[in-house]
Amino acid sequence: QVQLAESGGGLVQPGGSLRLSCAVSGFTEDYYGIGWFRQAPGKEREGISCITWTDGATYYADSVKGRFTISRDTAKNMVYLQMNGLKPEDTADYHCATDLAGQPPCEFFGSWGQGTQVTVSS
Repeated sequence: QVQLAESGGGLVQPGGSLRLSCAVSGFTEDYYGIGWFRQAPGKEREGISCITWTDGATYYADSVKGRFTISRDTAKNMVYLQMNGLKPEDTADYHCATDLAGQPPCEFFGSWGQGTQVTVSS
């Protein structure tokens, strides 16, 4: 069974950066990939970035494109989300999750972790 654990959230000023980490266990190459989604109070869940496990192909939602970068380290079973140019509207609970490879991309997730809170505020 896949288990995921996020870390790296916190409070940051607008324009700042954070790097989220996701430790993955029980994951094999039979799985398609890993993604990040976020959820803010009163808002729908938003899949923001996904990466395929075997070849590292990436996807970004328009809301984060050009600011966030997803990467993976298959040897360490880690996935990272580098977030630059953070805005107050990025404030949310961020989760990493197994990507079920549905359509539209990066919207259908299987297992996910407990999440890490990101707050962007001055």
